[in-house]
Amino acid sequence: MTDISVPADRFSVAGQTAIVTGASSGIGRAIAELFADDGADVVVCSREQANVDPVAEGIEASDASGDALAVECDVTDRQAVESLVEATVEEFGGLDVLVNNAGASFMANFEDITPNGWRKILDINLGGTYNCTQAAGEHLKESGGNGENSGSIVNIASVAGQQGAPYMSHYGAAKAAVVNFTRSLAYEWAGDGVRVNCIAPGFVATPGLASQMGISADDVEREEVERRVGISEEIADVARFLASPAASFVVGETVTAAGVPDVLESPNV
Repeated sequence: MTDISVPADRFSVAGQTAIVTGASSGIGRAIAELFADDGADVVVCSREQANVDPVAEGIEASDASGDALAVECDVTDRQAVESLVEATVEEFGGLDVLVNNAGASFMANFEDITPNGWRKILDINLGGTYNCTQAAGEHLKESGGNGENSGSIVNIASVAGQQGAPYMSHYGAAKAAVVNFTRSLAYEWAGDGVRVNCIAPGFVATPGLASQMGISADDVEREEVERRVGISEEIADVARFLASPAASFVVGETVTAAGVPDVLESPNV
């Protein structure tokens, strides 16, 4: 019988260096901690150094086999983003994975969204992804061309970018652009050995959701299948897969991680 078993290390990001933006809490923090625990060196960033220092300190104080570096970076500031990439390469010698997680939103009727509010949400969610990807591109291509692993980008979008979301038209528009950007860039950079993929989370029990809806991760039972709210660690699991060699044939895809899907009405049902 042919042995078709897959080595477990193909699902690992051990030995890689990853930048995770928006890593002070929630999904970004969970991704950084999982990657480090798996053996990757991680650079975690957010707009305030004081918010991201505890993440790196926690990783360093844990049993994680990967190291962590905290860098203050506003992803809408191109110079700060370039400094982030430079600090990563200087500290760890290269860059293999970029997780574009930094994002922001607020709820409002469309007619109440000011031009400044509209621009700010697009600038953070879409512009930040553009800035980080372009600044990191050269190093990701070098990683992808070393004959061992591919460089990898994991963009964090949202189901709001796939199906729309009332009172979040600005956020939905930005995340829809991230989904399309993922697909478009995946074609451009595949020849350079860089895989570009995306995750579209649904409701996830992050601090943001807790403040808006009063739902915390403690309220979510991970073992249940029939639920509509997930936890940050479940999105981190998907991110690790997409960044690992096990996803070598996954290019330009958006993985929806949203729990039980809505049942669409159909006249044929």
